[in-house]
Amino acid sequence: MSSQSAFAAALLNPDQPCPRGLTSWNGSDPEVRFAVYRNNVTVSLIDALVDTFPVVQALVGEAFFRAMARVFAQMSPPRSRLMVYYGDTFADFVAAFPPAASVPYLADVARLEMARVRAYHAADAVPVQPEALQAVLADPEQLLSLRLHVHPSVQVIESPFAVVSLWAAHQGALGMIAVDPDEAQTALVFRHGLDVDTLEFSAGNARFVKALQNDQSLLEAAEAAASSDTEFDLSHALALLLRWQLITHLTTGDPQHEHTHRPHERHHSR
Repeated sequence: MSSQSAFAAALLNPDQPCPRGLTSWNGSDPEVRFAVYRNNVTVSLIDALVDTFPVVQALVGEAFFRAMARVFAQMSPPRSRLMVYYGDTFADFVAAFPPAASVPYLADVARLEMARVRAYHAADAVPVQPEALQAVLADPEQLLSLRLHVHPSVQVIESPFAVVSLWAAHQGALGMIAVDPDEAQTALVFRHGLDVDTLEFSAGNARFVKALQNDQSLLEAAEAAASSDTEFDLSHALALLLRWQLITHLTTGDPQHEHTHRPHERHHSR
C-alpha cells in the first residue's frame, strides 16, 4: 500500500493507527493532531449527508442519523472532488443497514432526496411548444415513429411506501398524522426553472415516462403504460408533460436517419 493510500485508509478508520512518518511543524504530538484532523474530516462528511438528506434525519432523529452517516462515511469515502453528489449510494447503504430495519421506508425517502439533488444540478433544456407536438401528432406518418425526449432532470421513484407524503409532511405541506407510510406511491421529481418539484405520479404515467427515457417511441411507451395501468390516458399524460415543460425535443423517422424537432435555443442562467 502506498503512503497516500495508507494515509487515506487511516483517515477514515479510527481503528487504524496514525500513519508512520508524520511530523508537526511546531513539535506537537502528530498522533493527537492526526486524530483531530480525522475527526474534522468525518464530521464534514456527516454534515454533507445531513444537508442532502434532511428528511431522513428528521425521520430517525439527529443522533441516529449522524451515527449511521458516520458508518457510511467510513465505508464510502468521496470518489470525486465534487461533493454535491456525495451520498449517491447512501440509500442502498440504508436499505442494508440493520439498525434502520425498523423504518422500512427510510431508504426510499433517501432515494427521493438524492433525486432532488440530481434534478437541481441536471443540465438545462428548452421545452418544446405545444403547437410543435400537436403538428407532429396530426401527421400519421410521423406519429408512427415519434419519440419524445424528456427533461434531463426528470426522475421517477417507485416505492411500496408513501415516500411523497412522508417528504411533503416534513415540508409542512401535509400533517404527519395523516400519512399512512404503507401506502405505495410513485414520485416524479424534476426541475422547473430554478425550483425542484416533487409530485405524486400514477403508475401508468410513471411507466410511460420511464419508457420514453428508455428511448421507446411514443406509441410503444403508451402501450407499455396501458399494460400496467388500465386507467392510463395518453392525452392526459401528454398534457401533464407539456404543462410542466418536460418535453425538450421530438424525433421522428428511422432511428438511423432521424429528423429532430427542437425548440428555438434560449439561454438560461441559474
